[in-house]
Amino acid sequence: MREQVVEGGGSLKLHVREWGPRDAPAILLLHGWSQHHLCWSRQFDSSLSDEFRVVAPDLRGHGQSEAPLEPENYKTGSLWADDVAALISSLELVSPVLVGWSYGGFVIGDYLRQYGDGAIAGINLAGGAIGIGPDWFGTKIGPDFVRYAPRACSPDQPQALAAIQALVHRFFVRPVAPGELEAAVGWSMLTQPAVRGALIDRSEDFRPEYSRLLKPLLVSFGAADTILLPAMVDAIRKACPACRLSEYAETGHAPFFEDPERFNVELAAFVREASGRLS
Repeated sequence: MREQVVEGGGSLKLHVREWGPRDAPAILLLHGWSQHHLCWSRQFDSSLSDEFRVVAPDLRGHGQSEAPLEPENYKTGSLWADDVAALISSLELVSPVLVGWSYGGFVIGDYLRQYGDGAIAGINLAGGAIGIGPDWFGTKIGPDFVRYAPRACSPDQPQALAAIQALVHRFFVRPVAPGELEAAVGWSMLTQPAVRGALIDRSEDFRPEYSRLLKPLLVSFGAADTILLPAMVDAIRKACPACRLSEYAETGHAPFFEDPERFNVELAAFVREASGRLS
């Protein structure tokens, strides 16, 4: 494991960890709302890091990255775009595959809007979203998120903790060890409530950006996800008809965590194929 700091948008410092050969095809893992790079442990602690350069930052406001409380640090799309661009350029990632879980899909959308897809090999949305705001809440973003996310933004810690606990438990359909659930709740609580609130106080529709993709898109999703509804997957498919869909039966919001063996095999094959298209 190698650890470093990258200066992202607005000079905000991003904490990054990476594994694997520096000269291997790169995978840039972008986590979700109020999450942490540790959510990808079943990827960076797997054989993926034998073959690929696996990079997992804490997004701005999360984990060990800088977390200013002013809302504009999280509601300004160009800052998110610059974060991804800085990770690619500062770490010298050559045509990485971007993997976005949940909110990570928005971050990729911000990047595509400002920079396009010329510097990447492909995208894997893993329970990823491409829109947020009143038109998406309740229709494509499910009732579990709509119910618990606002409560998790409360400055009252007992209320926020109860909401985070409920939400994290609803991520998963398959059995998860109690210790792993506790760890997920723990790292979710590392994000400040004010940051959580600013993150979801956006109205964005990234369907146009995804519709212009020239690079391959793999959409991995749980059939039993209650955080993002089937309508989200349908919106992605309509925006990008050439995308490849991979449905995980009896799986919730985190297919990469609930079924890592299958997910890692599919991601490896996708990265090989996407990287091969560049040669």
